[in-house]
Amino acid sequence: MQAQFALQAKISTFLNTNVAKNVILFLGDGMSIATLAATRVYLGRKYGHLGEEVKLSFETFPFTGLAKTYCVDSNVADSACSGTAYLSGVKANSGTVGLSAVVKRGDCEGQRNSSNSVTGLMSWAQRAGKSTGIVTTTRVTHATPAAAYAHSADRKWEADADMPRHGLRCEDIASQLVRGRVGSSIDVIFGGGRKNFYPSTEIDPHGHYGIRTDGRNLIREWLLKKESFGFRPKYIYNKQDLEKLNTEYDSILGLFSFDHMPYHLEAEEDDPTLSEMTEKAIELLSQNRKGYFLFIEGGRIDTAHHETKARKALDETAELAKAVEIALRMVNLEDTLVVVTSDHSHTMTYSGYSKRGADILGLASPKFNTSDNLPYSTLSYANGPGYKPNHGFRRHNLILDDMNDLNYTYPSLAPLARETHGGEDVAVFAKGPWSHLFTGNYEQNFIPHAIAYASCIGPGLTKCKS
Repeated sequence: MQAQFALQAKISTFLNTNVAKNVILFLGDGMSIATLAATRVYLGRKYGHLGEEVKLSFETFPFTGLAKTYCVDSNVADSACSGTAYLSGVKANSGTVGLSAVVKRGDCEGQRNSSNSVTGLMSWAQRAGKSTGIVTTTRVTHATPAAAYAHSADRKWEADADMPRHGLRCEDIASQLVRGRVGSSIDVIFGGGRKNFYPSTEIDPHGHYGIRTDGRNLIREWLLKKESFGFRPKYIYNKQDLEKLNTEYDSILGLFSFDHMPYHLEAEEDDPTLSEMTEKAIELLSQNRKGYFLFIEGGRIDTAHHETKARKALDETAELAKAVEIALRMVNLEDTLVVVTSDHSHTMTYSGYSKRGADILGLASPKFNTSDNLPYSTLSYANGPGYKPNHGFRRHNLILDDMNDLNYTYPSLAPLARETHGGEDVAVFAKGPWSHLFTGNYEQNFIPHAIAYASCIGPGLTKCKS
């Protein structure tokens, strides 16, 4: 019967060919298909039912596809080259942001040559008169959000203090957010990373000194620049300020943490959630009659996987699903395109033959122990810090571990300080105008071209031009 209902839904799906006045692009950083599957079970157990049948909010979307994620010079993508692909429509080199593949990582001279810069969805939306916004749980200067507005030969050049001490000097990413043509025109910016905006001689609201060595307070610069253009800007730094925000202000910079924002499982009362930031951003951007483009990143899925902390990774994925659900309640899908995808995968695997309802974060069924008679976990990683040395040529006995510890590092096959990304395709989910464009298998840099077509922005083929 369930399959019959699914069939009925498929054959009755309406192809919406309206112009997408608004676009919301959600990005789960490092959200592999294995992560999605494991998160369903995690949520199911959390709420007392079998999780395999659970669907995350965006898994109910009528159209899905697979995107190939490799970089020009690497078969496994990082967040910089992949961000350039799905935000600008151009494949790039690993470690570079907003630049064509002419520029290799660390090539400051190549960055300074404006002909190597590529534009993308954020710029195209601004040129069409739409409002724009970025929401992230990482630093707003981190590789993924930076790809929306910056052009940098190295993703690590987030502040001037991160730049090489000798040779040519390039503009850092934080400075480009404040001074750059695209960055300075973004209407709503929510995330972390205050350290990259304060000079080393000043402290932020929580008593931390900034890291900038050029003496510039970029938050003050941002406020003055916005005011000089006739905007009503507002800088906020905590959840209370976010809740009080209203449409009196038309440019908002919210930096809620010194570094990345905390994991949801470790957040304090003063830390806004991804859902709360999403809700406020949509509320603010919706004032523009011409529409908006909003980019939202659940960025700490990725950092948790790098630490092989699977519990945190699954919880961050669940938080992204909540944010998508909030967005769906607020928008009209007749004129709003919602796309959910990932930049790359990770090496986490989901294996074994545990019974339905078993703890996805625990051990696989004891009936299927390996030939060495030691248990193994349902979730594990191909590499990373979870590697544990053997004892007498035997594997580490996981029975000795506290797998309920929030910071438990799941087993890794090869020892690395940080787990690596994976190279397989990632899922793309779409709902709203022209969402049927996102079916099939395609290069990752196809995504912004399809979004631009649906929303009539950018220099390429669009519904309005065709």
